[in-house]
Amino acid sequence: MSTTPVETSTSIELHTIQQIAANERHGKVSDLFTIWFGSNIMLLTVVTGALAVTIFQLPFISAVIALIIGNLAGSVFMALHSAQGPQLGVPQMVQTRGQFGSYGSLLVVLLVVIMYLGFFASNLVLGGQALHAIWHPVSTNQGIFLVGVLSVLATAFGYTLIHTYTRIMSWLSGLMLIIAFVWILFIHGLPANFMQLHTSTLPGFLGTMSIAALWQLAYAPYVSDYSRYMPHDVNHRSVFWASYWGCTLGSIFPMILGVTIALCVTDGDIITGLVNMTGGISAAIITIFALGIAATNAMNLYCGTLSALTIGQTLLPKWSPKSRARVMTALIMFAISLALAILGQDNFLTNYSNFILLLLYVLIPWTAINLVDYYLIAHGNYDVASFFRRDGGIYGYINYRAVSCYVLGIVVQIPFVSTELYTGFLATKMGGADIAWIIGLLVVCPCYYLVSRKPQRNLA
Repeated sequence: MSTTPVETSTSIELHTIQQIAANERHGKVSDLFTIWFGSNIMLLTVVTGALAVTIFQLPFISAVIALIIGNLAGSVFMALHSAQGPQLGVPQMVQTRGQFGSYGSLLVVLLVVIMYLGFFASNLVLGGQALHAIWHPVSTNQGIFLVGVLSVLATAFGYTLIHTYTRIMSWLSGLMLIIAFVWILFIHGLPANFMQLHTSTLPGFLGTMSIAALWQLAYAPYVSDYSRYMPHDVNHRSVFWASYWGCTLGSIFPMILGVTIALCVTDGDIITGLVNMTGGISAAIITIFALGIAATNAMNLYCGTLSALTIGQTLLPKWSPKSRARVMTALIMFAISLALAILGQDNFLTNYSNFILLLLYVLIPWTAINLVDYYLIAHGNYDVASFFRRDGGIYGYINYRAVSCYVLGIVVQIPFVSTELYTGFLATKMGGADIAWIIGLLVVCPCYYLVSRKPQRNLA
């Protein structure tokens, strides 16, 4: 039997959206812990946690509880998607054709590409601001460009290098996170009234919980991209738990750091606050966290590129994009994100908070449909060859049941939406509390199951 050499971290990945053959599968379950742990310990996670104070005005205890609940809940969905990778061996957005059809999936894939661009641009802004805060001769725009170049290089080499990068960052970023906490608590110190600052409110608590849940749900459209090379016979429960705990632990502690800093600064500038509160060790902490941003951005750009290639292959089904197409597409997406980062950096916190809240409303129906279909309807049994056909094979051009449930999932959330851009009438009656994502899940899951369970798919 012929074998294919396993890619090393210094070799360029040849595959893009094609199914990974059995003789090319490699990796350990522990790799899934380190990729999600290492990629989450970065500045954007810290700033996201700080939103509990800067936007939702929560005190420390309430903020921490809301963040923990949101992360633990959201990670369930993220990890369930991760377990799909070894079974099917294709990127998550390719697998979406099994629920929505070849053309029906384009709506979701396009929204996901926009999501990647948004997170990529957000990370570029933070990376640029952080490098400027430590190394003043480096302007924010120069820092943005530098972080972006590192991300593009990792994306060019692909899957294995990204896993290696985040494995290293797990140790470096984890160590810096511990040092930051120790320095702030025992050397810099906290204000005497630290625990009394702000008052807990239900809208603020639910808003913070939603932000944390969305942080995890935002990984759902690409989490299985990083498990698709795993051997088919790997223990799927181990895949779930490695992804779950890697992502929750890697997210919760940086978010708590963000809450701590936000309660100690008066102007909401988290990056400058981190620099001032960590004193002599701040240069090392900011530099490592900036390198963490580059690692995470490489993941965003890599998966955004795969999603863009999925759109192209849907329209040109005979096309089988390889590494050159991935690199060229990554450069185009980098250019777009670079423009967004430079133009939007002045109103970063407002733009970012609005972006992730709106993202929540369009991701929830998709994740509900995908998980119900995979675990309850198809039981993981898909005709992968049909994913790459123009007509969608057994899944057709458009699955109107899935598309209808997706649209329904967005519509039912509207009365419960609570953002600066729009607040629904039911959210207003609840004092601005945002439970739209919970309503979306409660409606879409049973609806899609009921309309899809019959007739059952007949796969060869």
